[in-house]
Amino acid sequence: MPKIITLTMNPVVQKDTAVAGIIPNTKLRCDPPVYDIGGGGINVSRVLKELGSPSLCMHLSGGSTGDHLRQMIAMREITQKAISIEDRTRDYLSVTDTLTNLQYRFGVPGPHVQKQEWEKVLTQLQESLQKGDILVASGKLPQGVPSDFYIRVSKITDKNGAKLIIDTSGDALLPSKKASIFMMKPNLKEFSILMGVESISALHLDSLAKKFLTQNKCEVLVISLGAKGALLATKEFVEYIPSPVVHQKTTIGTGDSMVAGMVYSLVQGKSLREMVHYGVACGAAATMRSGTQFCNKYEVEDLYEWLKKNC
Repeated sequence: MPKIITLTMNPVVQKDTAVAGIIPNTKLRCDPPVYDIGGGGINVSRVLKELGSPSLCMHLSGGSTGDHLRQMIAMREITQKAISIEDRTRDYLSVTDTLTNLQYRFGVPGPHVQKQEWEKVLTQLQESLQKGDILVASGKLPQGVPSDFYIRVSKITDKNGAKLIIDTSGDALLPSKKASIFMMKPNLKEFSILMGVESISALHLDSLAKKFLTQNKCEVLVISLGAKGALLATKEFVEYIPSPVVHQKTTIGTGDSMVAGMVYSLVQGKSLREMVHYGVACGAAATMRSGTQFCNKYEVEDLYEWLKKNC
């Protein structure tokens, strides 16, 4: 069975707390914080663990926050390869005002990664990837990492005979489309950026997806459409996969859950259509859970069976 490696270049330690009323210029007494881990590839590894599939979670780690990150990944019994950096792994604070039920989110810039540090990631990938393996490169790039980093990664996956799946945003998004990719999973807004247009209507989505695949070295394009499901496109066909209607509590982690579900299906030998069905089921299941709990395997299986019968 192929090995799955997830790559997170800009992971985060999240701290959630609550307070009864947010008032300026006042010392506020908050609830004890709850810590969690995040970042695209780490989230994918978490969901894969829930689905019953092992993965190697490769990530950058620096400072005391990085130490905390490694400890929490280990507590979840996820195999990891932490690549040390000098700067400090970023953290993120969310505070819920219990009087209004409004949540305030505070993020700070991530670390500045030095050239020798991101080059070490490429070396580790070269040593770890084998023929048939799947590499999931997910999330934004931190400061200091060149925007064409995923193109450099794709040269390694090509050389080693591995499959590259990219789900990124920010400065890395546009350069990444020039990489040699097995599958790319943008959302609709990100796909608009990739195609150089302000917005995309349903009438033009099919033709633009085909155009993207013709112009770039990408075998499979999956565009997530939120509550409307996803579009699956290859050079041979285009198909819409609807999403089941569920009671949504959050949208946090839905894209990462979708990617994890698709990777899980690929490893199981499923067809591309089944792959996207399962990915959409994972994304929908993630919306049913509050906070950063992501999806539950039993709920995923129920939604997947519904999709197979009705779509």
